[in-house]
Amino acid sequence: MHHSAPLPVALFDFDGTLSRRDSLFPFLRFVLGTPAFAARLPGCLPPLLGMAAGRLSRQAAKEQVLTRMLGRHALADLEAQAQAYAAGPLDRLLRPAGMQQLHWHQARGDTCVLVSASPELYLRPWARRHGIDHVIGSRLAVDAESLVTGRLVGANCQGAAKPPAIAAWCEQLSPQVRVEYVAAYGDTAGDRPMLALAREGYLWRSGAFQRVFPAAESDA
Repeated sequence: MHHSAPLPVALFDFDGTLSRRDSLFPFLRFVLGTPAFAARLPGCLPPLLGMAAGRLSRQAAKEQVLTRMLGRHALADLEAQAQAYAAGPLDRLLRPAGMQQLHWHQARGDTCVLVSASPELYLRPWARRHGIDHVIGSRLAVDAESLVTGRLVGANCQGAAKPPAIAAWCEQLSPQVRVEYVAAYGDTAGDRPMLALAREGYLWRSGAFQRVFPAAESDA
């Protein structure tokens, strides 16, 4: 048992990697409807500008946006809307080249894991539809009445927070399982800590996935 073959795992960022762009704001618009979404959008500008200027962490800005948009929504209602979003509208945002890499790893029999700052709420049902084995994402906190507060449970699963989140996922597997991260895919410099975990790390740049880990001589 101790000499079992390693479990090959491919790690995928979602927004900008498997999708062409951000998936959270389209979800908020889907949940609220365009008029209500548009009415709440100006209130989200201060935290977003604060984040852009470096005065506010990404997590703090995101929690302020989520509080403004989804605060006091019943989790059960949001879950139903997340299922509906994952069943169709989200597919319209997909990046064909990203999905091609996903299908290639699935065909090889690799275990595919989604690692994203976007809410697990809609990524889980989407991942199930597309045969993805595991999802590591951001989780929305709820109060005693099962209403969404707008805060996140733990860290926003982004940048440097990804490797610890992946390690925590790995610890939940059977002790006999020896994980080998065969590849990781991302689209921003913030994904580099995750890409560095894998045997090969790819960044979406200039319309293609380019290998950044291990670095080629010219990449140095």
